[in-house]
Parts: sequence; structure tokens; C-alpha cells
Amino acid sequence: MARMDRISEKILQELTRDGRISNLELSARVGLSPSACLRRVQELERSGVITGYRARLSPAALGRGFLAYIAVGLSTHTKAAQEAFERAMARTPQVTECHNVTGTVEYLLRVEVADLAAYKSFHTDTLGALAHVSSITSYVVMASPKDERG
Repeated sequence: MARMDRISEKILQELTRDGRISNLELSARVGLSPSACLRRVQELERSGVITGYRARLSPAALGRGFLAYIAVGLSTHTKAAQEAFERAMARTPQVTECHNVTGTVEYLLRVEVADLAAYKSFHTDTLGALAHVSSITSYVVMASPKDERG
């Protein structure tokens, strides 16, 4: 495991903000020499703290400007029912996140579609067609004043 001190935390903060930052700029921001900074980043990668880098996409620019979180309850609480639901969500491009959660429902989904009509179609034709889905509660996102997903 990589040592986590204030400098490593600052490196992670900067890389989360901009994964394409040059090592030279990163080292200046965290107060290390470029070689020491690079060693730290490589150790964070090697130890599994940094698992990858990805592009942040604009859902609106991709025609997916309607965002909703959906709480999904299952009628059957078996491993087979959960695995079937998870397989269905893995095949569904509108679902950008699927989380198995505790509480009154089994899953929390992040769904991105073009508009309300596309959401209604997803709600009815995709979720509504799954055998073990017993409840669907939608939370439509109106704005995202803070979103730090990488």
C-alpha cells in the first residue's frame, strides 16, 4: 500500500481535478521535484490507489441531457435475482452507474437519456419489463452544483 500523507493526498486531489496534468505542473502544485512526484504517482498506481484515468464526458453534448437517479426494489431477494438484474443493467447503455445498496431498496441507478420521453421509454420498456423489479422511484436531477466523479 502506498504511504498516504498530505503530499499523496494533494497529488490525488490534483489528478482527480485534471488527470492530464503534466508531471512538471503536478510537481509544482504539490511542492515536490518532478522526479519525486513521478515516483509518488507511480507508487500510487502500483499499489492500486490510482486504478486508471478516464475522460470526463458531457452528457448534454452526447444527447443525454436528462439525468435521473432511480431506486429499484426487487420482489425476490435471492442471489439469482440480483445477478439477473445486474446482468440486465450491464447490457443497458442508459445506465451509467449501478450500485447495490442497503436500505429499503436493493439498487441505485444513474440513468442518462435524451429527454423525458426517452426516460419514460426506459422506465417502461427496460425496468418495467424485468421480472423481479417490484418498485421504481425516480429522482430527476435539476442541477449538479458539485460533481467530483473522475
